[in-house]
Amino acid sequence: MAIQPHIDTDALLTIGNHVRDALPTAVTGVAVAAHGDLALDVEAAAIRDVVAFLRDDPRCRFVSFVDICGVDYPERPQRFDVVYHFLSPEHNTRVRVKVRTDERTPVPSIIDDFPAANWFEREAYDLYGILFSGHPDLRRLLTDYGFEGHPLRKDFPLTGFVEVRYDEAQGRVIYEPVKLTQEFRNFDFLSPWEGTDYVLPGDEKAEGANKGANKGANKG
Repeated sequence: MAIQPHIDTDALLTIGNHVRDALPTAVTGVAVAAHGDLALDVEAAAIRDVVAFLRDDPRCRFVSFVDICGVDYPERPQRFDVVYHFLSPEHNTRVRVKVRTDERTPVPSIIDDFPAANWFEREAYDLYGILFSGHPDLRRLLTDYGFEGHPLRKDFPLTGFVEVRYDEAQGRVIYEPVKLTQEFRNFDFLSPWEGTDYVLPGDEKAEGANKGANKGANKG
């Protein structure tokens, strides 16, 4: 049986309220998330101010950047949540910072505050189309060059008629119509213990022996 760690909710809320008191126009919400992380809702334009405060303030010291991820809610005007996770080794505490944005409004990059955010911001751009202002190299990271669309959006099509491959002769990625190398196969779903109703290659002698045995059994 797993032992659940004790979560000091009051201590987490104290830190969250401390951040909100210091940056009242930037922090719009403070809560304790389901798994015991401090959760802050933040205005997107103020993300760098909040990140710098979380890193430098003695009561916070969230000096370890963990990751950035995106969440898509297509029905909202600001369809994207950009979620940041940080760790404070000094206080053994984690914080989740969440901002909202849409398809056209960029979120300030935090690379100058945490250089490790570089590829995470590129990944969020590639997979969701989330824009980051001030990023020095905001280009695709996981999909190929020339890829159309953003795969993790909930309105991204699941099927298509075009496939992508690397062409050795042309030395680049190319798009071409999907071609099925084998359009039809006749599968044999008979049980191997029951045997097939035809002779498998290499089993011709065994087939003859089986016929002889069956004849002898029938005579007996």
